Amino acid sequence: MEDGSEFSAVPIRDDQLVAWPRVAAIAAMVGFSLPTFLTGLEVFAGLSPVDAMWALFWGSLIVTFVGCITGYIGAADRMSSYLLVRVAFGDKGAAFVNIAFAISLMGWFGLNINLFMDTVGRLAVDMWGMNIPKILLAILASFCMMITTLIGFKAINALSTLLIPVLIIVTALFTKSAFANHSLSEFLEMEEPARAVGENAMSLGDGISWVVGAIIIGAIILPDITRFIREKSGAVYTAIICYLIVQLLVMFAAGLAGVSSGVFESYFDAEGVSRTDVILKLMLDVNLGIGAFIIIIAGSWVLNSLNLYSTVLSTKATFPKLNTKWLTIGLGVVGVVAALLNILGAFEIFLWYLSIIFIPVAGVLIIDRFFIRPKVYNLATLSDNNTLNIPAFTAWIIGAVVAILADRGTIPNITGIGAMDALLLSAVLYFIFTKFISKVSI
Repeated sequence: MEDGSEFSAVPIRDDQLVAWPRVAAIAAMVGFSLPTFLTGLEVFAGLSPVDAMWALFWGSLIVTFVGCITGYIGAADRMSSYLLVRVAFGDKGAAFVNIAFAISLMGWFGLNINLFMDTVGRLAVDMWGMNIPKILLAILASFCMMITTLIGFKAINALSTLLIPVLIIVTALFTKSAFANHSLSEFLEMEEPARAVGENAMSLGDGISWVVGAIIIGAIILPDITRFIREKSGAVYTAIICYLIVQLLVMFAAGLAGVSSGVFESYFDAEGVSRTDVILKLMLDVNLGIGAFIIIIAGSWVLNSLNLYSTVLSTKATFPKLNTKWLTIGLGVVGVVAALLNILGAFEIFLWYLSIIFIPVAGVLIIDRFFIRPKVYNLATLSDNNTLNIPAFTAWIIGAVVAILADRGTIPNITGIGAMDALLLSAVLYFIFTKFISKVSI
């Protein structure tokens, strides 16, 4: 991949294909990131352990379903998610969607840099008495991520393969600490934490939406890496390993560790205490020490390299003449600025609406690829593409708006899960529009 062709607006070549476990290693690494740990904490903080486990399971199952299908499409058509969006929505429609994706991914990039510099800075003080300037941590982290992104899939894969065994051990320590004070039966008998009462109350549907919102964008852009898989079935295995095994277990381990430590009642909502403080306290309570550094550095490095990689792909799909190197550097700088703006404060809102805004894209893409125009997902279509697929664009907008209104209580919620409302509504609307509107594009 040294020729840079993996960033170009053409499908992947046969000589660039690899065995599926190499791609699964990259996808699985995302599960060992700080946002995944924090999602587990949030769900367990708002629900009883039994309801929280169900929320994690059903949320992960929904994301796995989406990831299996989108990942399979990427492996079958050898296109990134942004080229697939170009076919589904038309060039102008895709430009709008892909720019929205790029903005969201830059938000994720900045969020993870923010988490990284805050947590590493606090760990350095607590463990070694070192006060490292946050701006220095942000710049160093972003530099490493930019270099990895510039090298491309090969570098991200090598980093993931090297670090996964270590992170499995660290996560096992989290799980062990959770069961040090309570048995599984004792966990199952616990009620909601005190913070889950009143204005902080969370329903099971809320918990599922929380899980979906935290990780759904990764499933939607999974074609960015599954396009490298030699066998199409490997994309399905990759999605299952990433979302239904690794991320589910990591969220489960973090949540149970939080319940076992009593962090929700004594620390989670204390004045001036951030989510970073909570995960840091848990890591130190479990005596992770250097393991905490490994989780933060390794997880953030791979996750943000993927975020930046996908942002470059989305931007290049819309503006193919941009220079890849300078685009990567420029986006990395934007990410550092976003981190220094301290967007962590909007973490909850960001996750909540992320699924609702972007999952309709998956609904349209799945219906178009399998039921409406399965034969157009190829290079010939990209070279002579429609300008705008009006039914696709309309279904996406309506699906997102209706789901947001339902989530805010303005209109009835159909499934109780905002993300599912968005997926189903956009898929059904697109199918209806294409069957009853003869001219589907301009």
